[in-house]
Amino acid sequence: MTESKSLILGCAGHSLSREEIRFYRGECPWGFILFARNISEPEQIRDLVASMRDCVGRDDAPVFIDQEGGRVQRLRPPLAPNYPPAAAVGEIYRRDREAGLRAAWLHGRMHAFDLARYGISADCLPVLDVPVEGASDVIGQRAYGRDPEAVAALGRASAEGLMAGGLLPVMKHIPGHGRASADTHFELPTVHASFDALRRHDFAPFTALNDLPAAMTAHVVFSAIDPAGPATTSGKVVEEVIRGEIGFDGLLISDDISMKALSGDFGAKAAAILAAGVDIVLHCNGVMEEMTAAAAKAKALEGAARRRADSAMAVIGAKNEGAEDELRAEFAEYFAAVA
Repeated sequence: MTESKSLILGCAGHSLSREEIRFYRGECPWGFILFARNISEPEQIRDLVASMRDCVGRDDAPVFIDQEGGRVQRLRPPLAPNYPPAAAVGEIYRRDREAGLRAAWLHGRMHAFDLARYGISADCLPVLDVPVEGASDVIGQRAYGRDPEAVAALGRASAEGLMAGGLLPVMKHIPGHGRASADTHFELPTVHASFDALRRHDFAPFTALNDLPAAMTAHVVFSAIDPAGPATTSGKVVEEVIRGEIGFDGLLISDDISMKALSGDFGAKAAAILAAGVDIVLHCNGVMEEMTAAAAKAKALEGAARRRADSAMAVIGAKNEGAEDELRAEFAEYFAAVA
């Protein structure tokens, strides 16, 4: 079997094309990611997930998705219920701390029930970004609130709910996207806050949850740390802040390199990300030309990156079953008042 490369890749449609099958077999990405364009009905999702794993010869190859609730939710009814955004969980927490923590755990647990039945093994959640006044609304309601301690508490509860259902949580966007004044899908923002302000506000939830198994980077420039480039490609941010100040030693995955925030060709982007110390390059849009360029510069998943990937994989499938009907009824009660 070909050794896995430091890649997570998407695909173009509801099933793999012959070109995609040949490409994935040759390049052997470590994992895959699904988007709404890849989803139609239950058996189609299961078949697509199975065919991705077949390409790389690993039945446990991780398959990721962004299933947050609110406006970022790839599975919709009837495949999965529509869920409230993180801000609704935060509203419960502000009224009753214990109720909010339980609601956050249930929020994660519901996603785990939904995703596991389709063979999806990782959810890019919790969002630990802490917005500030005047920031872009790209985070907005996706955040649990504007208090770093509350964000950390609710993020941990949500991650634990996912893990109770055998799903790998991926916290994002480390070391913090809350101050960004632009949407990184379209442009690269620069944050000018002092290092001390960043430590107290933006980094704090990630520091509190630095024991979680996986995290996704922010395509954000922090001028107080490295004015030359975004966190995703900055060795200074990765080594001194994410690994050092924050103390995160889990699997570090880039945000999507097909977003417009990162400049340059896709091979150069992939090379810069891995050179900075990020473990895995994420490419989402399924465009073959871009994936081919990124794969050409990707490297085998080995050393510390392999150790971190193996530790993250150990979370998957370790289920605390629970009674789904009872937990869904409890979840509905918490959010009835918010609605």
